[in-house]
Amino acid sequence: MGFAHETVSRAERYHGAIFSVYTDQVTMSDGSTAARDVVENRGAVVVVALDEQDRVVLIKQYRHPVGRHLWELPAGLRDVVGEDETLTAARELAEEVDLTAGRIDRLIDLHTSPGFADESVRVFLARDLAPVPPADRHERTAEEADLEVRRVDLDECVAMVFRGEITNAAAVAGVLAAARARDTGWTVLPAA
Repeated sequence: MGFAHETVSRAERYHGAIFSVYTDQVTMSDGSTAARDVVENRGAVVVVALDEQDRVVLIKQYRHPVGRHLWELPAGLRDVVGEDETLTAARELAEEVDLTAGRIDRLIDLHTSPGFADESVRVFLARDLAPVPPADRHERTAEEADLEVRRVDLDECVAMVFRGEITNAAAVAGVLAAARARDTGWTVLPAA
């Protein structure tokens, strides 16, 4: 068991709708105290939607902090308090790519940037895909208004990761985990 780090004090630097920033004074292993800036946010869900032809549903979306469009997986913030994460994943799948899934399994969990943020992301695997009826489709606005949706073979998605064409951390992790899970006959999927 390692040293029990303690937060001695906390100062809020910014509070926003999606995340907040704090400066914590934290005890270090050598007995000293150091300042650590921390970004707290709600976390997110990400969905690897895999169709019957072994294709992944990718979206290309503009991301302002990096100033370009990125290939990603359908995803969304955990912004409904108390909502089961599987339902959040199903909602995001319907809203972003007009699909439902007959089966949704937890694939992996990850911390995206634990050096400064507490963001936790749960990646789901969605299968048995079907289209949302046109009358029930979500109207996409803001940066989602021009989403490019494409189905790409899972092995090609893996190649895209290694060519640097998929760089979103959760998408990289999700694609690689889905490929590994498929290659083991889905035996590595966590228990429900």
